[in-house]
Amino acid sequence: MLPRSEIIPAEFYQPYIDLIKEEDVHKALEKNSRQFRKFLKKIPRKKVDHAYAEGKWTIREMLQHIIDAERVFAYRALTFSRLDAGPLPGFDENTWAANAGASERSWNDLLEEWWSIRKATMLLYASLTDHQLGFRGQANGRPLNAFTLGFVIPGHVAHHMKILKERYL
Repeated sequence: MLPRSEIIPAEFYQPYIDLIKEEDVHKALEKNSRQFRKFLKKIPRKKVDHAYAEGKWTIREMLQHIIDAERVFAYRALTFSRLDAGPLPGFDENTWAANAGASERSWNDLLEEWWSIRKATMLLYASLTDHQLGFRGQANGRPLNAFTLGFVIPGHVAHHMKILKERYL
């Protein structure tokens, strides 16, 4: 397994990466999965459509965003691991959220979808060699590799879990 020193410095994603303390990308994904699943089970149903301020996402919309972002990050990891350097575009999370239809989705469906996406992400990472993890590509105008994204993915979830704890619950 690659050492954490192989993480590509990524100013935009660094706060997410910094939230993950594990050295091993697989352990990081596994631990984050357990923590987030446990956390999601504790959210009262009456709160899923709560937003802490006008114009902010509801918890339901935030979960849809987490799902969408994990798909994007995993696709980037897959692309780079297959030695395709990109460049891949960024995505406007606010535009995506406004057009995702999260408010029309059932909470249980969102929970199941997140867990399905996370299992697929973990299986993807289980299949990657160190060489594949380390191949560099470009997304949103920044250099990245699958290894770095393996810390961004759980870090992004940890970031939103922190926001949910501090501002929503």
